[in-house]
This record gives sequence, structure tokens and C-alpha cells, in this order.
Amino acid sequence: MPVTPRVCARRGFLFGGCGLAAGIAALEAATGRPTIWATAQYLAHARPPAVLDVAVTVAATGRQVTQARATGRVGGTEILTVNSALGSRPVEASGEWALRPQVPGPEDCPPRVRPDEPPEVDADSLMARVEQRVALGRGPGELDGSAGDGRSALWARMPELLEVSAAGLAVLGDHVGFGMRLAMGTSGGGRSLDNTLRVVRLVPAEWVLLDIRVHAVAGGFGHGLIHLWAEHGPLLATASQSAILRL
Repeated sequence: MPVTPRVCARRGFLFGGCGLAAGIAALEAATGRPTIWATAQYLAHARPPAVLDVAVTVAATGRQVTQARATGRVGGTEILTVNSALGSRPVEASGEWALRPQVPGPEDCPPRVRPDEPPEVDADSLMARVEQRVALGRGPGELDGSAGDGRSALWARMPELLEVSAAGLAVLGDHVGFGMRLAMGTSGGGRSLDNTLRVVRLVPAEWVLLDIRVHAVAGGFGHGLIHLWAEHGPLLATASQSAILRL
């Protein structure tokens, strides 16, 4: 995968969710099975111009589930490792117990404002590729250092994606840092140590609701979870993360 601004965070290195997405895409292509869960551990930065080479190792293959891992390298440097389980089972039993937050629809929510970023965003950047609207949470002018309740929500969509996929949800699921900023009441955020995606079901959705829940911050690290909901449908996936706190 070419490492270009299209897949990079604001600070100029590979966005963690894009790295997990690359691993998921490679794993699904190699095994021919859909992702059940995948977790990425980030070991080093990759900055453009570079190429992330992803190698897949299939550790175990059963009748319904494959266990596999992907390793991403730039040159001789290991950038990330993705462990995963892939497969499906013909079982009819189902249920959903997570509670969806009651928030306005995306058409009634304001665009996300990033005061520390340039007013003109490169049309080929990751920021330009992901449209976000704030459904729940304080604005930048309200971050006065007081703690929030740990809950926030964003509507997000990537217009270039024609259908919901595990790889696309991996990109959208890397936003616990936004919730950490609001929970702490500061303009900082977090840098990913890991990302885990657990796929419930994939259904068509133009917008995805990122229901962000920051659990705790301690010792310079933050921990949180995102429920990813289809705009007019069910829970698509959950995404959890630990991050280095940046104030």
C-alpha cells in the first residue's frame, strides 16, 4: 500500500485505522473469508513517500474459522502487526443489547471543526476523505479544562466507499482520541497504541454513527470504545483502543 497523505494523520504519518484496514483487506483477500475480529499493534511510524508491504501468515484454518495475522513493513522496519479471526457460521440465533444514543441525524448536526488545522485542507488528504459531523459533545470553544462525561458521538462517511466493509469501519473506528479530548476538556487527544475491530454485521449505510465512550485516563494513557451504528440500521461493529495521551 502506498503511504501517501490519503492515508496519513494530521502529523504526517500513517493513520492507525488505515493501517488496520490494510491488514484486514490483505487477510480477507488471502483467506477468502470475512473478518470476525482484528486487532492491530502499532510498532513504528510510516511517513510518505513510502510503501507498506503487508505479508499474511495463516496460522490455522478450520471448517468455519481461520486464524491469521498480517505484518506490515516499510523496508526492513516492522510498522504494525494485525492478528485476526475470519469466517462465518450458518446459525440463525441473533440479538442486540447495546443501546443506541438518541442524537439528531447527520443533516441536523454541525460539521466537525478542527481549530488547530489549516482552513484549506488538501483534497487528497485523509481529512478531506472522511466527512464528520458532531452529534454529541462540546465544541472547541467549550473545552475549558473541566472533565466531561466520557460520551460523545460523530456522524462519519467516506463518499468514495460504495459499500460498508470491515476495512472501512477500521478507519472510522480509530476516533477514540476525539472522545478523549472532550472527556478531558482539553485540545489534545491521543496517539494509538492499538485498535481492535469486532464486526457484528455489514449492511448498507451512507453515514455511520460513531458512539464514543471513553472509559478512563490514567498514567498517561487513555482507554475507550466506539459502537459503530448504521444510519438507519443496526450495530455494525465495535472498536476499542488504548492511546498515548497528548495534552
